[in-house]
Amino acid sequence: MTSSTTVALVTGGSRGIGAAIARKLAAAGADVAFTYQRDEVAAKSVAADIEALGRRALPIRADSADAAQVVAAVGRTARELGGLNVLVNNAGIFPAKPYEEFGVDEIDRALNIHARAPFVAGQAALAHLGEGGRIISIGSNLTDRALFGGLALYNLSKSALNGYTKALARELGPRGITVNLVQPGPTDTDMNPAGSEHAPAQRDFNALGRFGAAEDVADLVAFLAGPSARTITGEIITIDGGTNA
Repeated sequence: MTSSTTVALVTGGSRGIGAAIARKLAAAGADVAFTYQRDEVAAKSVAADIEALGRRALPIRADSADAAQVVAAVGRTARELGGLNVLVNNAGIFPAKPYEEFGVDEIDRALNIHARAPFVAGQAALAHLGEGGRIISIGSNLTDRALFGGLALYNLSKSALNGYTKALARELGPRGITVNLVQPGPTDTDMNPAGSEHAPAQRDFNALGRFGAAEDVADLVAFLAGPSARTITGEIITIDGGTNA
């Protein structure tokens, strides 16, 4: 990335993996917009970190379950930061409970956030992405290997990104735009803390015997967003400490 031209948008960028990605892209030279749903204090903290790196920050309150808000966030990023080069579809939720207990509203929300939001964000981004543009989505290693019960809705909604990535990479390749999917495994965040009651079972599956850090995922995303990854597209890259080995 070049510091004078790169603008990135990270959805769900106020905490966890999204915040780490936003900071890492800024450290690599990008001006960074990011969406958040509720926590304005956390959003301001991430924005301050980005600005401390000498880059511009643009926190945008937007619910990824609302397609209009997602599209508006893309437009605002391009308008206020002068373009868009990198789109990171990171926003996510973790619905987990017995299959028969999910209601239609919960199903719709998961599908809207994990599948529809990346789709419409990518559509909106195409008006701004040119040669060298990047679309990177954050999926889950659990879509390849369901290690526990209660994952039917989560895996249904996250699995959509696998097909989306392959098809869109083929379609956008002639325009010089790469499309890739990163699948984290157990990662120490507020959504899945390494000290929770569920952590030991996850470590038992992990070849390295430990949780990853959000920064590990951010490093991979920054690489995919940079010039060294210009011929990597249509790839599904799992970063899970060997959980799916």
